[in-house]
Amino acid sequence: MSISALNAGLSGLQSYQRALDNSANSVANASTNGFQAQQVSFQEQKNGGVTTTISNGLETDGSSATPSSTDLTKEIIQSLEFKAGFDINAKVVKTADDILGTIINIKA
Repeated sequence: MSISALNAGLSGLQSYQRALDNSANSVANASTNGFQAQQVSFQEQKNGGVTTTISNGLETDGSSATPSSTDLTKEIIQSLEFKAGFDINAKVVKTADDILGTIINIKA
């Protein structure tokens, strides 16, 4: 139980970190003409945990005259959601680690 919770928490940390990185990239390029913001989606894994898929969002013609497709309001809200998800998964990992450590100490 603890090891599967640990694995699920770790996959959540990785997925939310990837989503935060994508959001930071979108914000950093918000004023770059022709920049195409990417969308993040999360998928549940069969054995627990989550994976992240990053895909192209709005289509632009890629020309330097086309404004960025980044919506800063959306990016800020998503960044807060991704940070909360990261923090929650960090707590899952810490709790699983504490439980696993307790089990090892009991058996030792």
